[in-house]
Amino acid sequence: MAALLIGLIWYLFLKPHDYVVRFKTKALPGTINQTIKSWSKSIENAKFLGQENISNLRYQISFKDSLNTYHWKIQEENDSISLVKVYVTDKDHSLALRMAIPFSETDFEKRTKKTVAAFAEQLQDHLKNFKVNIIGRSEIPEKYCACVPLKETQLNKAYGMKQYYSLLSSTMSGKDIVLDGSPMLEVEHWNLQNDSISYNFCFPVIASAILPERKGVFYKKIKRQQAIRAVYNGNYITSDRAWYALLDYAHKNNIEVVAKPLEIFNTNPNLGGNALEWEAEVYLPIKE
Repeated sequence: MAALLIGLIWYLFLKPHDYVVRFKTKALPGTINQTIKSWSKSIENAKFLGQENISNLRYQISFKDSLNTYHWKIQEENDSISLVKVYVTDKDHSLALRMAIPFSETDFEKRTKKTVAAFAEQLQDHLKNFKVNIIGRSEIPEKYCACVPLKETQLNKAYGMKQYYSLLSSTMSGKDIVLDGSPMLEVEHWNLQNDSISYNFCFPVIASAILPERKGVFYKKIKRQQAIRAVYNGNYITSDRAWYALLDYAHKNNIEVVAKPLEIFNTNPNLGGNALEWEAEVYLPIKE
């Protein structure tokens, strides 16, 4: 009897959530994390509350009659499958819901299932639109580059590149200037807590005394360095999915890396075509 009473008290007053929805998906935690953040922008009155790490984040969603907290926990079960648990709490009606849930399917439960199902469907659609192939140990090639320094969120990094592509193109358009490969993105700082990055968008060029000076453009050498490498196919907006895949690969293979991704864009997206045929080489430097 005492155990039953203790269990009832825990369920009604101490349990940290009102309801939980679970589903499995063939995606890494980093991809799921970023898709949650992208999806939430389409949800009216959704507010990001923060994250402990990429596998543990919270959102608040305001519905007509209630304020709900969605606590997302992502657990990687193996190399390809992750278990997603969504713990949901209604701020103002928690006790009434806990009393009703064992006896009937409440509107709260129906809405929660529908909301999570909508996310799961969008995630599956997203997974069809890119591919990441881990190559393994490789080497970042040495390049001399004309670069533009930028600060953005991961989601907006491609916008930053698009914005300054014409500046670099016009600066490097002189007849005596020789380009030395595809455009590159070099991350100098990556904050995994708030998804902010400081990065250089660069055109590799052959170093010479006639390289033009232009406001906002600087020159630097990207040194040759041991790294792990992946090939990403898809829209460059979401090429950071390869960043997370490389971090995961490094962790599983006990490779100490520096969280400063470098990308080489082998396909010009301005030419259009099927984004799944766009290719970027993605590197994470190995710690020296």
